[in-house]
Amino acid sequence: MKRPLPIASTTAPRHLLAVFLTGFLLLPGTAQDGFEPSGNPALERYIGLALESNLGLRQKQLDYAQDLAALQEARGLFFPDVSLHARYTVANGGRRIEFPVGDMLNPVYSTLNMLTSSTTFPQIENESFAFYRAREHETKLSLVQPIYSAELIQNQKIRKEQLELTRIGVEQYRRELVREVTLAYHAWAGARQMLALADSTLALVRENLRVSRRLFENDKVTVDAVYRSETELSRVLAQKAAARTGVESARAYFNFLLNRELQEDIELVEPEPWQPRTDVDEATARALAARLELDQLDGGIRLNDHVAKAYRGNNLPGLYGVVDYGFQGEEYRFTGEDDFVLASLVLSWDLFQGSANRNKVQQARIERDKLLNRKAEAEQQIRLQVIRQHHALLAAWDAVQSTRMEVRSARRAYELIARRFEEGQASLLELIDARTALTGAESRAIGARGEYFATYAEYEYVIGSSL
Repeated sequence: MKRPLPIASTTAPRHLLAVFLTGFLLLPGTAQDGFEPSGNPALERYIGLALESNLGLRQKQLDYAQDLAALQEARGLFFPDVSLHARYTVANGGRRIEFPVGDMLNPVYSTLNMLTSSTTFPQIENESFAFYRAREHETKLSLVQPIYSAELIQNQKIRKEQLELTRIGVEQYRRELVREVTLAYHAWAGARQMLALADSTLALVRENLRVSRRLFENDKVTVDAVYRSETELSRVLAQKAAARTGVESARAYFNFLLNRELQEDIELVEPEPWQPRTDVDEATARALAARLELDQLDGGIRLNDHVAKAYRGNNLPGLYGVVDYGFQGEEYRFTGEDDFVLASLVLSWDLFQGSANRNKVQQARIERDKLLNRKAEAEQQIRLQVIRQHHALLAAWDAVQSTRMEVRSARRAYELIARRFEEGQASLLELIDARTALTGAESRAIGARGEYFATYAEYEYVIGSSL
């Protein structure tokens, strides 16, 4: 049994995505002043691979192929049904048919003999023969051609609507897969950035430990400064181990979506966030036109209408043409004296079934009203989702800009305090606080960038198309 595709919930805690989703690592020398839109060819290629090889999507496609075969089956019911029937019977006993031919003709024959003074007309015996012949065969070809059948007509339309609903389901799964692959890719990239941040911080902490030991050897700080630096080193090493675990987990999940080896390498491309230019009214109109949930509900309404017509069709007659051609006799012979042809028009009409059909039609009408209400509710939910994701995207963009400024300030402050610490003019506590502030700012910047790309992917999913 296939594993279901995990779909990221839009109600999940966003700070978890912020930790792992991608961002451009804001270490010294990586910050850029401009934010220009840029594509991600690596991600586009991976999305193509997922659409080709994902097992969950393949299962959905097999469901579509199965429903397509069912539609072909329904269409085939309109063609003639030709069948061969052969029967050979051996009978013994059973009812006998008495034919009093003697009782009917003997008085007449006697009168004729008397009038003619002759014996020209002999007396005959009554006849008796078995109802079942001792041996009998019948071999025939039967052709049945539906001429009019409301049941067959509506059955084909129902199968067609079911096929369309399955197709929409496949496309919906494709969109969810695209979103999931996008989020998983950014999750892996963000985890890599967190690992790189841990490596950079580890280098700083080791340098702090080296300076602390040198200052202690020169009697400029006490031994507790060395211990404090060693404690910070142990803490950063633990953070690095956790970041490495996050990288491997994110890599395995991403490759799982692509149906590849879980440890296979992934190409990293780091696009810069760009300022979103969206209009709520335009996005809402696009969402209402493109969201497949509404298409599914429309298809459900049409399917329900065909079901109701099928129930009404049970009150209509069905007309069929039947032709039989074959051979009959006591011996297996296929000659012109043994063949026969039968042609019939067969009318089938259920005149009374209680109130079953009427009640089923009423149920179908109620179901249609329910589907219309669900569609109206779904449209309102889509409008709400667009508004929420629109403002969430704008907030994510503002967070990217503010964290960039925070990193610049924190880095500059750390550089100044580090220089003063080496000169013996700043305490180790000040240096550690500055380094912690810089690490926290860079971590928040990674999270903000990851949150931006995650929100962007969710926004595209909500409006049902690419921005």
